[in-house]
Amino acid sequence: MLELALYLPNFREKITVTELEDLTALAEELEYESVWTLDRIIVPESSDRAEMEFAFGMMHELPKQLPVSSRGEFLQGFPLIPWLAAKTTKVRIGMSIIDTPYRSPGVLAAELATIDHLSNGRLNVAVGSGWMPEEFAAASAGHIFPRRHQHLRESIEIMQGIWANDVFEYHGEFADFGPSGFGAKPLQSPRPPMYFSGLKDAKRAAKRVAKYGLDGWIGIQDSPEEIATWRAGIASELAELDTPRTIDDLDIASMIWTVITDVDMDDTPAGKASNLLVGSERQVTDILKRYREAGLTKLLVWPPFADVPTAKTMDDMKRLKNDILPKIEAM
Repeated sequence: MLELALYLPNFREKITVTELEDLTALAEELEYESVWTLDRIIVPESSDRAEMEFAFGMMHELPKQLPVSSRGEFLQGFPLIPWLAAKTTKVRIGMSIIDTPYRSPGVLAAELATIDHLSNGRLNVAVGSGWMPEEFAAASAGHIFPRRHQHLRESIEIMQGIWANDVFEYHGEFADFGPSGFGAKPLQSPRPPMYFSGLKDAKRAAKRVAKYGLDGWIGIQDSPEEIATWRAGIASELAELDTPRTIDDLDIASMIWTVITDVDMDDTPAGKASNLLVGSERQVTDILKRYREAGLTKLLVWPPFADVPTAKTMDDMKRLKNDILPKIEAM
């Protein structure tokens, strides 16, 4: 089964709360499975000149430049999560993904538990280690960048420990505290669903999923072929690890730019920068069928960064849910 989710365009050159509210309300009305925000603290001025240290997500196919300028009026993703809890009653909510090195693990765990209560148990928690040195510096976390994967591991351990115990202590590299209570546990039992965002290494993703009993994986701009490759790689690694879990136990998701056009578009593969889900209704239907066959379980519908009005995205959301998805389910 392929579920539809909405990836809110809070990271744009110009976006308003009203636009985000309209998109969210429609996702709830159409019974999309979830609504997610994007975690972006800064855009360095070096990005305007395509002189960042790394390309987006450390993916060499992309330029060393973000699609929003340093003077863009984007909105922060984390404060939008409790706002989403207040604005909705059915749809699940989360941020894809939470870069853990920008946040204190204990504070993050306690705040997410409260948000789970605010949403009446509808929170998803997706975590990753981050990739942009400039952003680490702006978040006062520059010293963590070389050890960001260890910070992510500790963050997962601390979140799960706090959520599972009345009193919890931890003694690690990035957090060191004695037995303490952190307030209310999440409403969801034993905890909110947790996703790992992996962009480069199936082995690392599988080890995280297996060791910490995570519930899913989220990628970015993955083609059907890449989804199949990731799924096979994670499945292979899980089979080698001491875990009863298989790939069929996991939610496999990806954030993909999506626009339905009036005419067929050039769908020649062009890597991460390609318009994977930009095309006519026939093209989008065909490629979504291929995604489902490749093992994608959740499409995060991602409005492009520019040149697509919110009204157009809302129309596409309706067509995806009411016209395209029924055709795929009937195939």
